[in-house]
Amino acid sequence: MKKYLLFIFAIIITGCSNDNVSEQKSLESKLVVEGWIEEGDYAQVLLSSSIPVTDVIDSTNVLNHAIRAAKITISDGVNSEVLRVKTDKNRVPPFVYYGSTLKGEAGKEYSLKIEFLNRIVEATTIIPKTVRLQSAEYIKKLDTDTTGYVFVKFDDPLNEKNYYQIATKIDGEEPIFVPSFYGNLDDKNFEASSISVQINRGVLLFPKTKFTPYFADGDLIYVKLRTQNKDALDFWNSWQNEIVNSRNPIYPANTSLKSNIKGGIGIWAGYGQSTLIVKTPPKK
Repeated sequence: MKKYLLFIFAIIITGCSNDNVSEQKSLESKLVVEGWIEEGDYAQVLLSSSIPVTDVIDSTNVLNHAIRAAKITISDGVNSEVLRVKTDKNRVPPFVYYGSTLKGEAGKEYSLKIEFLNRIVEATTIIPKTVRLQSAEYIKKLDTDTTGYVFVKFDDPLNEKNYYQIATKIDGEEPIFVPSFYGNLDDKNFEASSISVQINRGVLLFPKTKFTPYFADGDLIYVKLRTQNKDALDFWNSWQNEIVNSRNPIYPANTSLKSNIKGGIGIWAGYGQSTLIVKTPPKK
């Protein structure tokens, strides 16, 4: 909603700001948010501020600008909790705000409130109902190949409007689920309710190894099917478009990313989720 970003993002997505810089300098940038809450799990939020286009974007700069002194509150309208920031050395930057008491439930609306210096950033999201993965399979074109792709199958519920995201995580290589390339799906484009999709590996920011769009023998792959809302679909599609066009997708203050964040940029997303594990043949 990273986040897989993120972002996915990741989730996998991070931004940039420094708690030690002056308040005036912070006010010149935008707060960058990647936050999500999945059904059956607690909220996570990555918080930073945008880096000027002219600055160098690397892991050191990101680390120097991470925000770790904000107050972040989430609420389901009845109960609320203030997230705690923890260090996670597997992420860049290694600071993540975690929930521990308010667990995501399908159909509920969750609000996000971030207080940092004299700024307030807010957003709301609803967790869609989970759609279960039927299968996930590693397939190679030739038996002699050492690489291949993952194909997933699921049933898109009839008479329901659904948006999906497929994400993967390779055990021991990727610390988070990474949104698959072209893995954001709108069911208006489905010709049938039984769906079979090829997964291409997504782009992880600052990867430890050279990026390839396929999977390999010896990989233990976690495959996640997320149901998401339209605002999350729009955000991740705009993120992907920036990647395709070889632009920096998250850091510039003038980014063209879609956003549901009031007072900042980024995404606060609720996800339904279903996860399967795919074992590939051992390396030869």
